[in-house]
Amino acid sequence: MTDLKEQMEIMEDDTEPACPHCGARHKKRTEEEQKALLTRLRKVEGQIRGIEKMVEADAYCPDILVQVSAATSALNSFNKQLLACHIKSCVAEDIREGKDETIDELCRVLQKLMR
Repeated sequence: MTDLKEQMEIMEDDTEPACPHCGARHKKRTEEEQKALLTRLRKVEGQIRGIEKMVEADAYCPDILVQVSAATSALNSFNKQLLACHIKSCVAEDIREGKDETIDELCRVLQKLMR
């Protein structure tokens, strides 16, 4: 399980700016893909808000821990879906174009996700 700080580090590490103006790489997603990813993130967001309310209400620790576990699972599910999309599109396309450095990048990301 990775925390939010580690997720941000994963996103910041090894980025090669594709746009000289904004300094960020971009991926155009299909409307369906974007909708599915945002739905998962909103579910996690709702779970986090629920956890905050539980803490504010002095809920029983094991009850909070169960909800944190559910939120972690939902975030892991998001990661799996995004990773699958990345492999099927970006990685596959780069390999077809002979960009082997994409494989190295994927290996680095997987190592970070599996900590």
